[in-house]
Amino acid sequence: MPRFITFFSYSSESTKALIERPSDRAAAAQGLVESLGGTQEAFYWMQGKHDGFLISNMPDAASASALAAAVGASGAVVDAETHQIFDRDEQAAIVKQAGAALRAYKPPNA
Repeated sequence: MPRFITFFSYSSESTKALIERPSDRAAAAQGLVESLGGTQEAFYWMQGKHDGFLISNMPDAASASALAAAVGASGAVVDAETHQIFDRDEQAAIVKQAGAALRAYKPPNA
């Protein structure tokens, strides 16, 4: 199953609600991921540009996009970014495929 990382930041209203009424956001995220046929690998809070990130295994890119759309539509999260991520075996296959493509490609300056 393809793996995705989603960086997110809570809206100011969501942050205020979390302070006033703490809740398990990892469990909430897991329920959402599972509703789309995926599995949650990790859910972390962090410092920096984003408040946290989620790593999920999703059936396909459309499911990952649906997850992002659902969370975005809720208004609870702002500035979310989702990217497909690849393990070392997938990266090796990508590089091999890129090599074949590069040999087949004739650039305009050739």
